Amino acid sequence: MSLPQEYLEYRQRRYGQDIERYDWQLAKDRDPFRRQDGVKVSAMIVVVCEFHPINPKKDPFNHPHGMITPYPDLRHFTTRDYGNRVGVYRILKSLGAHGLRATFALSADLLARARPLADDILAEGHEIAAAGLNGDAIHHGGLASDEEKQRIESVRATFTQAGLSPRSWMSPARQQGFATPDFLVANGFNICLDWEMDQVPVAMRTEAGPLTCVPVHNELDDFKLIIERTQTESVWARQIQETRELLGVEYQTRGSQSFGFTLTPFVSGQPFRYTALDSILAGIAADPGCKAETAQEITGAFAP
Repeated sequence: MSLPQEYLEYRQRRYGQDIERYDWQLAKDRDPFRRQDGVKVSAMIVVVCEFHPINPKKDPFNHPHGMITPYPDLRHFTTRDYGNRVGVYRILKSLGAHGLRATFALSADLLARARPLADDILAEGHEIAAAGLNGDAIHHGGLASDEEKQRIESVRATFTQAGLSPRSWMSPARQQGFATPDFLVANGFNICLDWEMDQVPVAMRTEAGPLTCVPVHNELDDFKLIIERTQTESVWARQIQETRELLGVEYQTRGSQSFGFTLTPFVSGQPFRYTALDSILAGIAADPGCKAETAQEITGAFAP
C-alpha cells in the first residue's frame, strides 16, 4: 500500500526555515556589523529572580527550577527563597565590584512580594525585565489565547502599579506559545530573551509591531551546567571565558557579536560558588574588547 499523497505535501518545503517570525540567513553570508564604539563582544548577564509556587500545577510541564518532591516541597521552596533573599545580593555585590550592568528578570509575583529587592536592583543601575507571572505560569501552544493574553496583561499591570515599565521580557522556563510574541508587543514589550538562534540581536515580526530577540544561551546557564549536567564551577567559568574569547577572535570576520547567560541566585549565589562567579565577572570587566550590557543597551547598540 502506497502512502497517501497528502503525506508528501508540506507547504513549508523550501530552502530555509519553518519559522516566519524572523528572516533566515547564515551568519557567514551577512555583512559584519562593527559597532561605532569599537566594542567587539557584548556580554548580557541575566539574573533570573523568579517566584516558584509551592503547589505548582505543572501545566503542561514543571519549570526546571520548580518544585521537585510532593507537596509541600519545603526544601526546594526554601532553597529558591534563599536565592531571592541571600544569593542575589552576592551577585549584586560582585557586579558592583567590577562595575558591570546586568538585566534582572523578575516574576510579577516576586515583585509583589519583594519590592525592596527591585529597589536595590534599580539603585545599582541595572535593568529590570519581566519574567512572567511566576514559575508555574508556563506559556505554550495549548494555552487558550484569552488566558495567555490575560497573563501578560496581568504582568504588565503588576509592574505598572509598582511604578515600573520594563521593555524586556523572559517567559517562565523561556517557553512560548505561537502567539506569545504578538501579545508581548501589544503590552509594551519590545525585547524578548526567550530565543537563542544567533550571536546578535534578531529582528522579529509580530501582529502588533516589531520585537527584538536578544539571545540568551542555555548552554551557558549556571543551572543547566552545574545542576543538571553536574559540571564543576571551574568548568562552567571556563566555558563562559572561552565563549567571550572566541567571539573576540571572530570579530575580524563576523564583526561585533553578543552572548547572553543566566545566573540563578539559588545556584551561583551560593557562597562556595562565589569564587567562580567573581572570576567570570572579573574576566568580562578586564577584557578591553568586551562590554557587559543590559538587554536594552544591546538592542540599541546593534540597531541598524
